[in-house]
Amino acid sequence: MNVEKSKIELCTYALMTFTLMLAGCHTQHSYCVIEQVCVPQRSIADVMQAAEEVLADMRFTIDKADTDIGIIKTRPLPGAQLFEFWRDDNVGAFNTAEANIHTIRRVIQLHVSQDGEQLCVHCDVQTYRLSLPEHEVTSSAQAYQMFSRSTPSMQKLELYPEQKKGMAWICLGKDTRLTTEILNRIEKRIAGGSYYSASKKSNES
Repeated sequence: MNVEKSKIELCTYALMTFTLMLAGCHTQHSYCVIEQVCVPQRSIADVMQAAEEVLADMRFTIDKADTDIGIIKTRPLPGAQLFEFWRDDNVGAFNTAEANIHTIRRVIQLHVSQDGEQLCVHCDVQTYRLSLPEHEVTSSAQAYQMFSRSTPSMQKLELYPEQKKGMAWICLGKDTRLTTEILNRIEKRIAGGSYYSASKKSNES
């Protein structure tokens, strides 16, 4: 048990050190947060199509997309882990560390609206953290049962009934860095025309 605990502590310290190094490097650069981008001379269908493709590239699943009201909403996506190097939904050192220390998920909502002769895309990314009550143990020898139905030789993810009742997703507020990243990608995708637009569909048919 002591050996396993030492390994966990060592991994935690290594992660914290790595995160602090990244944070130290990042403070040397300025970062501009945006919550909305506007594009001229595009149909709402094309803008929404480009936005959906950007979200799909970042492995978000669309839960709702309504062109009439200009709304796109995703299903909750768990934050990427360190070994998932192909994912890019954790933007910045803090968000990367938080997603690896806690159970994090994010939900994105985009709103496309008309503003004069241009269309504007507003993005809202909400972050949630799983709150899991500890299971009461009677001695230090049962510490392995604190968070799941485990044994000294095997760790399981099965929860106790009282834990399932008490677990909840706590809203941590907006993820402005991911918001900025998504909007920048949408703007670049539309400017470059690298999306499967509604006009292309009609021409092909």
